Amino acid sequence: MFIQKSHLNNSFLTDKHRMVQSDDGSFTAYSAEFDEHYHSTKDGALAESLQKHVIPALLHVSFKDEISILDICFGLGFNTLATLYYMKKEGIKKKLTIYSPEFDKELIASLKHFVYPEIFLEFKEIIDALSTSGEYQDESLHVSLYLGDAREFIRDCKHQFDVVYQDAFSPSSNPILWTKEYFADIARVMKEDGILTTYSISLATRLALHGSGFHIYLYEPKGCRSSTLASLKELSGYERVDMAHKISCNPEAKPLSDLEI
Repeated sequence: MFIQKSHLNNSFLTDKHRMVQSDDGSFTAYSAEFDEHYHSTKDGALAESLQKHVIPALLHVSFKDEISILDICFGLGFNTLATLYYMKKEGIKKKLTIYSPEFDKELIASLKHFVYPEIFLEFKEIIDALSTSGEYQDESLHVSLYLGDAREFIRDCKHQFDVVYQDAFSPSSNPILWTKEYFADIARVMKEDGILTTYSISLATRLALHGSGFHIYLYEPKGCRSSTLASLKELSGYERVDMAHKISCNPEAKPLSDLEI
C-alpha cells in the first residue's frame, strides 16, 4: 500500500517542509513555519484522514445524492484524496463538490512531488491539476482550492456545506482557525443537517463549538485516538459530550477568541 523510503522524491523538500513517515507507513510532512506535522505521526497520515474525518462524515451523509465538503485546510490533500479513495472503494456514487482554502502556495505547487500512498496514485491526474491550477472537474467531481486566507474565504463564502473537515494546524500553533468567532462563521456556511469532524478534543475547541450552537460528540475512530464530531442538529449513535457539566467542572476554561490572539 505504501511507497518505501528508498523511493522518496527529494524534490518535494523545501526550506519550510520535509517528508516524515508516520506510524501507519504513510508519509506526512513537517512544517517548519508551524513547528508541527500535518498529521499525527502516531495515528498515521492515512489512518487519521480516513478514520477521523472521511468515514464518519460519509456515513452521516450516506442518504444524500450530492455532497458538498469544506476541507479546512487543504495541506497535503489527504482528506480530499481519502474521500475519493473511500467512495470508490465502497462503491459510493454521488456528485461531490469540495472547496478547500490553503494559504501556502509553495506547498500546493510541490504536491506533484509528494510521496502519497499507492492507493492515491490513481488520482494522480487530480493531484497534478490541483498542484498546477488549483482546480479539477469532471462529470461527478469538482475540487476547487482557494489560495489565500481561510477566514477570508469563509466570511465571503456563498456555499452551504454538508461536511466540514476541521483539520487545521493545532490551536496552539494556528489559533486563528479555532476561535469562537471562526466557528460562528463555520456554522453560517454549514447546512442545518451538516457535520463537522476534527481531531481536536481540547476543551477550548469544544467550548468554541458549543458557543456557536454546535452539539458536541466524542468519536472513537478505529485504530486511532479519540476525536470530535459536531453538528447543528442532535446526532444519534454517538456519545454526547455534556458541555454543561464540563463548564461547571472547569469554570476558568474559555474558548479561544479573535480578540485575544
